[in-house]
Amino acid sequence: MKVDVRTLEGEPMTAKAAVQPVGSGLRIAPAFAATATDQSRSIETRIEARYIAAEGRYVTTAVSVRASDDTTEINANALRQVTVQAIVQEAAPHCIALTLSDNPNAEWLTVAELSTQDGRLIPDWLAADVVKRGPNGARMDVIEIVYGAAALAGTPPVRAIVRELNVSHRTASDWTAKARAAGRLEGMSYAVGRQADG
Repeated sequence: MKVDVRTLEGEPMTAKAAVQPVGSGLRIAPAFAATATDQSRSIETRIEARYIAAEGRYVTTAVSVRASDDTTEINANALRQVTVQAIVQEAAPHCIALTLSDNPNAEWLTVAELSTQDGRLIPDWLAADVVKRGPNGARMDVIEIVYGAAALAGTPPVRAIVRELNVSHRTASDWTAKARAAGRLEGMSYAVGRQADG
């Protein structure tokens, strides 16, 4: 699914729009609008979402659905196939920014800009290095990035860590607990049992 992500004012989403700090080194856009077009069904869905600190994630606040041609009817069946949470999951990495340097003048990048073509956030070489080296700042940085990208989008963050770092669920849970204890996951949370479709 291709999603066009913008600020609520209609500007293209960039790292400059990510002004709200979360965790120890991430910034996020406080809100966004995202539009996805399902070409096979000729339906365009636009959502608006806002970061709600008490929830620790982006919460969808508006949804609009329209036909992208004159022959498509927006009916109950069409609305049942609208996947709001999938749009949030695709949009969130465009709204989360980080810097790869401690230099205060370093360039900020969105998580989407760091993502590989296969949708992974962390390159294989970095994942292997983080797993091999033992507890260190780099591991905490990676856990914060992966956990944050998943939790803010409303997807299971521990599962994302398992996938990104190729570690067991138990190991990912342990590293998450250590990152949370170190204050690295402030403002980000995921409620187990949350509905997958938003």
